[in-house]
Amino acid sequence: MFINITDNKEATNKGSSGGLVHYLEKENRLDLKGQQPEYWFNGQGLRIEPYEVKAKIDGNVAKLGRDDAKFFLVNISPSQKEIAFLIEQYGEDGAREQMKGFALKVMDAYAQNFNRDGVNSQEDLVWFAKLENHRYYSHKDPEVKQGLKQRDERKDGEQMHVQVIVSRKDASNKIKLSPMNTSRGKNVKHSKKMGQFDRVAFKQSGEMLFDRLFSFDRQLKDTMAYANIYQNGNLAQREQLNVLDSGASQNEQGRSVANELIQAYEPTADELEISDAKIAEKSLKANLEGDLSDSHNADHDYAGVIYTPGIEISISDDIDDEAIHGRNRRRQNQARTNRR
Repeated sequence: MFINITDNKEATNKGSSGGLVHYLEKENRLDLKGQQPEYWFNGQGLRIEPYEVKAKIDGNVAKLGRDDAKFFLVNISPSQKEIAFLIEQYGEDGAREQMKGFALKVMDAYAQNFNRDGVNSQEDLVWFAKLENHRYYSHKDPEVKQGLKQRDERKDGEQMHVQVIVSRKDASNKIKLSPMNTSRGKNVKHSKKMGQFDRVAFKQSGEMLFDRLFSFDRQLKDTMAYANIYQNGNLAQREQLNVLDSGASQNEQGRSVANELIQAYEPTADELEISDAKIAEKSLKANLEGDLSDSHNADHDYAGVIYTPGIEISISDDIDDEAIHGRNRRRQNQARTNRR
């Protein structure tokens, strides 16, 4: 299970959500072929129109400045194994419905991860999700560059995934919620006031939710924690995990010991910053068998479709803009006072 909050270099999440909403309608434009369109959904409805999404997200920006992020994009992408499991259990249509229900649980976890009073579930957020059934080759793919595939051609394999646009402000339009705010504050009281977000815990919660909801027997090598140790752990830890992994396939005791090693491993803050992107890359190669980036690189000129500029969302500089901007304003006021 790959769950990620999009973080790219250029920032267009500081304005209207209209461009992103339009882009995420691409499957309805490219691949409908007489079928019913795939509507937006959230905890309040399953047939939400794109104009409603744009209006709600763009209208929930009270006291956000010009340079503040207005919304974030959350990618929920099950692995090939997980999709196959859902289809086997529920059929193709049932699997899609189950993924929508799973997205609600993920957004519950998203809300709870902030540890903020008044933000307890997805009902306290302003968010809209779009289930997509396919991914498409872009001009950046090596297959297209080599002439083996054409741009906008479907990628092989099961590619079902969910894209979520979530507002920076909560449903009351009063509380700022940034998933890039990892600050724990100077003390518990300050941290509770400013909020915090553990991105690693959020991503791992997707695996646990999926396994618990669907009774999915996840193998040790398919866990994010396993990849984390292989990426950041020392040689002894990696060797021990290899030995335990062999035992995990043999008996429950081996699996239990391996899980204890994973849970005991605590990467440093620097490792977490580095591993966030590397684990995502590892998960993509191992599980998705496709390029997730093409799901939000909208630099295609589709035949018969209005050209949509690239949708790039950056939250790397959005650590805690309320605190940062407030501090800068205080410094400027103090400087003016000192000059008098």
